[in-house]
Amino acid sequence: MSGRNPFDPGFEQLPDTLPIFPLSGVLLLPGGRLPLNVFEPRYLAMVFDALAGHRMIGMVQPGGFAGDGLPADDGPPRVRGVGCAGRIVSFNETEDGRLMLVLAGVCRFQVGRELDLAQGGYRRVSALFSPYRADLDHADEPVELDRERLMTALAAFFRGRNLSADWEAVKKTADHNLVTSLSMMLPFDPTEKEALLEAADSTARAKLLIGLLEMAAFGPPTETTPQRAN
Repeated sequence: MSGRNPFDPGFEQLPDTLPIFPLSGVLLLPGGRLPLNVFEPRYLAMVFDALAGHRMIGMVQPGGFAGDGLPADDGPPRVRGVGCAGRIVSFNETEDGRLMLVLAGVCRFQVGRELDLAQGGYRRVSALFSPYRADLDHADEPVELDRERLMTALAAFFRGRNLSADWEAVKKTADHNLVTSLSMMLPFDPTEKEALLEAADSTARAKLLIGLLEMAAFGPPTETTPQRAN
C-alpha cells in the first residue's frame, strides 16, 4: 500500500507557476519537513497568497552559473536551476508579526523563466515538474543504503564538531527517512546541498551523503609518496 500523503497534490494538480523563496544552504526534499521563520513583508505576502491558493512555495538555492537558472545580468540575483516545491502544512502567527510555518516537500522542479514580481513583491517562476514526476512516489521509493558505513561516518562527523544526537532514534529511523532528514539538516555548504537535491534518486543521494560525511570527517584520501632508497 502506498505511504503517500493523501493531502499532497497529484501530478496534474501541480501548479505551472510557483513563488520562490531563495535561501542559501537551506534544503527541502520530497518527503521532508522544513520549518521556516518568515518575517520580511514580501515573504509574508507570499505565504498569505499561497494559503489562499495551492499552498505551495518553491525552495531554491541562490547562486549558480551562467545558463543555470535565472539570469542575473540586469535582473534579480540568479538562483540555481532546480528547486523543490513544498506545501504549507501548518503555520502560526507570532505577536511580533512573524509567521512560523512548516513546508512538506512534494516534488522537485526545473526553474523556468522568471515572471513579473507578484503584487506583494515576491518572485515567481514557471515550474517544470515532469522530469521529477517520480518524486510523488517518494514514500515507496526503494533506497540502497550502506547503513553501517553511514553510521560510522556520521559518528565521526558529529565528534569532529562536538555535536550530540539521539542515536537510538537515528537507529530506528527508516532508511529513506534517514537519508532525507540528514541531507536536509546537516551543515553542508550550499553547493553540496544542491548536489544532494539534484541526485538522481534516493540511492544516489545516500551514496553522496556518505561521501560528503566521510570527506568532512576524515578528509580526502592521501596518496603515499614513494620513499627513495639511500
